[in-house]
Amino acid sequence: MIKAVLCTKLGGPEDLIVAEVPAPEMKPGHVRVRVRAAGVNFADTLIIQGKYQVRPELPFSPGIELAGEITEIGAGVTGVSVGQRVMGMASSGAYTQEVVLPQTAVVPIPDMMDFESAAAFPVAYGTSHVALEHRANLKPGEKLLVLGAAGGVGLTAVEIGAAMGAEVIAVASSPEKLEVARAHGATHLIDYARDDLREKVKELVGGVDVVYDPVGGGAFDASLRCINWEGRILVIGFASGTIPQIPANLLLVKNVSVVGTFWGAYMQKDPKIIGASLVKLLGWFTEGKLKPHVSESHPMVDAPKALKALMERRSTGKVVLTMD
Repeated sequence: MIKAVLCTKLGGPEDLIVAEVPAPEMKPGHVRVRVRAAGVNFADTLIIQGKYQVRPELPFSPGIELAGEITEIGAGVTGVSVGQRVMGMASSGAYTQEVVLPQTAVVPIPDMMDFESAAAFPVAYGTSHVALEHRANLKPGEKLLVLGAAGGVGLTAVEIGAAMGAEVIAVASSPEKLEVARAHGATHLIDYARDDLREKVKELVGGVDVVYDPVGGGAFDASLRCINWEGRILVIGFASGTIPQIPANLLLVKNVSVVGTFWGAYMQKDPKIIGASLVKLLGWFTEGKLKPHVSESHPMVDAPKALKALMERRSTGKVVLTMD
C-alpha cells in the first residue's frame, strides 16, 4: 500500500483527502518511480472540479509532473537503471508515493538538480519552450509580451524568451511579482493594477511580435490591440476564468496568427517534440541559463493549501508537494 492525495468527488481543494491505496501494477515497457516531489499546476485545480480536458474516473489522484527515483524496471526497458533520478510526466496521478510510467515519460535529471526543482520543471518549461520555439518560431530581437509573467508558466516564458534572445516585456499584478520577472530576464515591466496594458506597451516598445497568454480575458483583448504586423498570440490557458472571443477583423488587418499550445497533447500525438524540448531545456539548466523558482513547498497532507495558493494567485513561479 502507498499513500496518495485522492479526489473522491468533484469539487474544491478542501474536498481532497490523503488515503492508502494499492501500489500500481508493473507493466512491460514501464518503470516504477518512488515519487519525492510533484509539481502543482493550474490544470490540477481544474481537473478536480471536472473542468479540464482530461477527466479521470473517480476516485483519482491529481498531478501531471513529478520527480523521484526509479525502483523497478519492466520488461523491454533499456537505457535507464534502478536508482536513477528522473523527472516524469503523467496524464494524472502524480500526487502519490509511487507511479508506474512508460519509459518514454521519464527523463534523467542532472546531479545538480534537486527533486523539487525537477518536479517543477517539465510542464512549465516544456509548455513555454514548445510554445515559443515550435509554435511561434520566436526569433532573436523580437519583442515578447508575457502575461501572468510571475506565474508557473509565465515565469518560464520570461526565462526562455530571454535565453532565445527576445526582448521580454513582463506583465504581472504587483511590483513584487514584477521584480521576480525582472530577476529572471524581463527587460520591461507592466503592472496590471496600475498601467493601461495597451498604452504602456506602446510607450515602452511601440508594439510586440509575440504574446504569451496563460491568462485570457481582458488582457488578451488589450494585447491583440498592441501587436505588430504578422504577430503571433500564443493561447496557453485562461487563468482569469474568461475565454476570449476573438474579433477576426483584427486578425485580418494585421495578418495576426492566434496559435494554441496544449503541451500535454504532445505526449500522445508527438512525444518526440517533448523529448527534444526537455533535452534542450536541461542543457540550458546545466549551463545556468534557467533557474527554476519554487516559491512554496508543502507536504502531501497540505495539498489543499498548495492548490489554493494557485487559485488565489498568491504564489510566484512554482508550488510543489513533497511525498515523504
